Amino acid sequence: MKILVVEDEPLIRLGLASVIEDAGYEVVEAASADEAIRRLEANLEIRLVLTDVDMPGSMDGIQLANYVRGRWPPIRLIVISGKVGVKPGELPPGARFMSKPYQEPALMQLVDTMLAPEGNGL
Repeated sequence: MKILVVEDEPLIRLGLASVIEDAGYEVVEAASADEAIRRLEANLEIRLVLTDVDMPGSMDGIQLANYVRGRWPPIRLIVISGKVGVKPGELPPGARFMSKPYQEPALMQLVDTMLAPEGNGL
């Protein structure tokens, strides 16, 4: 399964991609919401978007999650941040939030749960 990792910090993005690939998933990377949307338009096999909140560009990770939910409803969403929390109702239905710093096993457990065939992610 393909996962889109959206993170503007190259080293963090590389680390996330490496952990996810080590778990057996395919990773597509983007450094901004605008790039993420282009990747989603070009790759219909993406099943989960994992995005940071604080990014440069036309929208942050929360706005990106809401945009993705509206345009590609089946895609699962995980929003992560070390700077901001999420207020009730800010994330689209079914999206999950994880604070940085996170433990890699906890992140991968959430990814696995979100992608499970039972549909726990929605």
